[in-house]
Amino acid sequence: MELKRIELKKLEIPFRVSFKHALAERTVTETVIAIAHCNTDLKGYGEGCPRHYVTGESIESCMDFLKKNNTNILQINSVQSLQDFVSDNRLDIDNNPAAWCAIETAFLDLFGKIERKSIEAVIGIPEIQGNFHYTAVLGVSNPKVFQVQLAQYIQIGFNDFKVKISGDSAADTSNIAAIRAVIPDAKIRLDANNLWSNVDEAITYLASLAPNFWTIEEPIKVKDYAGLKKLADHLHCKIILDESFLRIEDLGKIQDNPKIFIPNIRISKMGGLLRSLAIAEECRKRGFKFIIGAQVGETSILTRIAISLANSYRDMLIAQEGAYGSYLLEHDITEPPIMFGKNGTVNLSANNINGLGLNWTL
Repeated sequence: MELKRIELKKLEIPFRVSFKHALAERTVTETVIAIAHCNTDLKGYGEGCPRHYVTGESIESCMDFLKKNNTNILQINSVQSLQDFVSDNRLDIDNNPAAWCAIETAFLDLFGKIERKSIEAVIGIPEIQGNFHYTAVLGVSNPKVFQVQLAQYIQIGFNDFKVKISGDSAADTSNIAAIRAVIPDAKIRLDANNLWSNVDEAITYLASLAPNFWTIEEPIKVKDYAGLKKLADHLHCKIILDESFLRIEDLGKIQDNPKIFIPNIRISKMGGLLRSLAIAEECRKRGFKFIIGAQVGETSILTRIAISLANSYRDMLIAQEGAYGSYLLEHDITEPPIMFGKNGTVNLSANNINGLGLNWTL
């Protein structure tokens, strides 16, 4: 295979409803799509979602990453050379994970199409099969919107919920109560998106919501691991790390507390599937279970890649997010999109799949 060129394009798809949390509000995707062109006219597609408040990235920084590394990227012609690039450029990818995620995924899709294999077969991980169960995510919104979204989730049959909290006691309490009123045994976790700078304030506030949640995601400032452990010990809950967990080295900062901390592995945030698989394997060695998160507004590409990870580490997976497709987006870029159905599940098989196995509408 000879790579002719690789390009990054900004993708903007409006949301059907706005999505809000403590750090941002979105009404449209913030995404880059990578397209790898080879001399056989086949194309591979990938996706990355830069988030400035998580990794410091932007659409512009993704474009700069490709421009800087274009010559070396054009030399990639096999899975081995792809893996070598990941190893040789670790620090640069650390600073540009979404950009590399898009590019790496495009290569994996292209290699699969050339070899007429799934991406799983190409990199030697288990072929995907069976059901994948998703979490319903409820953002910060006015009561009417919250109730409409909750009703939709209940109709689908969700029992696992992530609720974004705002720090407004009346609103947060009401939202949790609304779920419990309909599904008394619902599994509820909270996401604060680093809402508090003072751990004692966070403890006081979250104690008022207990025992209605089993874990809290990112309640205080990023990477305050001591404060997070204090909160977990006081509230007898677990802590999900998202903004505080960006690369494999962060496991060393929490290695003494695998029963408290739960890494959130978002494929784009971690820098692609290969690095995410390495992180998951290191989690296994150190006794951590994890959550597979999603970027708000991601398309079926990132959902598909995340399923590869979930399929390989089912025994370590606590929860999985994503598969929103046109529930959230006005349209996806594949037909059909990968979307959760009854009871929040996706059933997917890698039989007769080339590459990602998606039908593009780009």
